[in-house]
Amino acid sequence: MKDKTIDYTLRTTWQAIARLYNEEASKFDGSMAIGFALLSIDKEDGTPSTYISNRMGMEPTSLTRTLKTLEEKGLITRKKNPEDGRGVLIYLTDLGKEMRRKSKETVLKFNESVKKNISEEKINHFMEVTGMINDLIAEKKIF
Repeated sequence: MKDKTIDYTLRTTWQAIARLYNEEASKFDGSMAIGFALLSIDKEDGTPSTYISNRMGMEPTSLTRTLKTLEEKGLITRKKNPEDGRGVLIYLTDLGKEMRRKSKETVLKFNESVKKNISEEKINHFMEVTGMINDLIAEKKIF
């Protein structure tokens, strides 16, 4: 595509990043979704499932499948929220904490590599532009 659109560039870049993360996560019998879910859970105090879906930008049904996978892999446990009997808190198991640590290392390594190869000024411009795009979307100023 000679004249790439902004959304095309964002989508293909994110797909490349997702492939990279999934390749790395597969070494530990994981996936990018699992890694991001683990990073969204407080290591000590547990996290309400609604907070995880908001933080990850996931629909509740997708989150339900992800949490089921995390539970089947022994990475999390679910406990009733003592402050709200209708809610559930998600806690990391010891294995979940270890996988969370590996996920965090992977994200930090990605960021370090990007920062090592791209100037701070260009990264700041990228963050500014993507922030502005997100604002336009949030304020419904696109369509």
